[in-house]
Amino acid sequence: MEAARQSQSKPAPGFFARQTPRLPVLVALAAGLALRLWMLHGLFAPNGDSLVYGDIAKNLLLHGRYALSAGNGELHSTLIRLPGYPLFLALCFRLFGMENYASAVYAQITLALAGCLLLADFAGRIAPLRLRSGAAHCTLWLAALCPFTAVYDVAPLTEGPTLFVIALALWSLARFRDRPGWGCALAFTFAVTFAALLRPDGVLVALALAPALLIGLKRGAGDGAIPNKKLASMATVCVLLALMPFVLWTHRNWQVFHVFEPLAPRSANDPGEDAYPGWERWVKSWCLDFTSTYDIYWNVPDGPLDLTKLPARAFDSPAQSAQTDALAADYNARMELTRSLDARFAKLAGERIASHPLRFYLWLPLGRMADMWLRPRVENLPIDLDWWAYENHHEETIFSWAYAGLNALYLLFAAAGLWLRPRFWRPMLAYMLLRSALLTSVAAPETRYTMECFPMLFALGGVAAWEAFCRIWALSNRLGSRRSPDRDRGLPSRLG
Repeated sequence: MEAARQSQSKPAPGFFARQTPRLPVLVALAAGLALRLWMLHGLFAPNGDSLVYGDIAKNLLLHGRYALSAGNGELHSTLIRLPGYPLFLALCFRLFGMENYASAVYAQITLALAGCLLLADFAGRIAPLRLRSGAAHCTLWLAALCPFTAVYDVAPLTEGPTLFVIALALWSLARFRDRPGWGCALAFTFAVTFAALLRPDGVLVALALAPALLIGLKRGAGDGAIPNKKLASMATVCVLLALMPFVLWTHRNWQVFHVFEPLAPRSANDPGEDAYPGWERWVKSWCLDFTSTYDIYWNVPDGPLDLTKLPARAFDSPAQSAQTDALAADYNARMELTRSLDARFAKLAGERIASHPLRFYLWLPLGRMADMWLRPRVENLPIDLDWWAYENHHEETIFSWAYAGLNALYLLFAAAGLWLRPRFWRPMLAYMLLRSALLTSVAAPETRYTMECFPMLFALGGVAAWEAFCRIWALSNRLGSRRSPDRDRGLPSRLG
């Protein structure tokens, strides 16, 4: 038992430092590239948030202002989006042409494949010694061929770069613990900082992983140790570097808007713009899945409120149904969510919460979180949202169920990987739990909100997949040896 524990904690030389067969690696990367290029050909369509980020990037380059364009040609300073992705797009526009969103996608594909390699090396470092090479290969294939992440690599959105920086954070964490040095410390700092500059919830990456950078690290004299003084200087420099962009961003927001905003507002509204807390609270009192997000939540306040799309759980009584009808009629008359209308939505939400507090504070949040984890991830594909309606579209329903099964397979492999308890399983689990807890506060669920957990799922799943393969191999050899005593019963230690 002690020997097994020591073999697992022994610093790994790294997947690509070994004499790893290059052909399987190149084949996996080629397959990942082919998948992304195929998706790029059929699914590339910049719209929505992509154009918002692109508008900010364009105004940065043309006018030197972090602003959105108004319809009359004027510019309005904004803080609704963090500067990470607009700066990424601005760099692509500067190098490859203004509003060249395809260049950003090609850059994201390159980063995605690099992230697959980083995750493979990370899995090789965290797995028990007997599993390291095989776990690295399995992780590489799981990451390269995952359609759920690949579809976001070909969309000009924050998810693609976020997945890369999380992979970089995991890799630099493991490498720093094996061989502490400035290079890995700075790489980790860049990764967690840029994750938070891309999305406000990126802060969770630092909260979950940063403690693991130091806990259990050897200090003082000895092989592989790092002096306390050097460690303290590293930590100080890295913390200051990580905070610097947010100090500048906060200062800018104070200078321009006179508000303290170190990240971005949860409701994505600039100071002085209307927020709709009553509407949000009413939606949270019944919304459970992405269909409602698409059909109802995204339509207001700019489109019609279609009551026929509301689920039955949106009404607790005929009186509530009548109230909702009146609210929808008043809103649809002008397509404007006024403060008085928002207050009426808040009143209706309050009545629903008072009558069913457990539903509002527990069951619906858990249900939304489950929807984001388990729903078929077809939101970016040309598939109807009512994918379960088999009589309307047989092929789409079958495909969606297959996607749900594939998603469940990734989750099951990751759960098995956690059960094996490789190195750093605690910080990876902590990140997924923190993110899941945050998602319970979301009013309108989207499956993309769980996408940032997939780098952990790939690494944990790679460890579990190779362990399962080794067990099956050993079982088949034992069964074969009964029929043929001379049969080789060795386990595969590496691929090639």
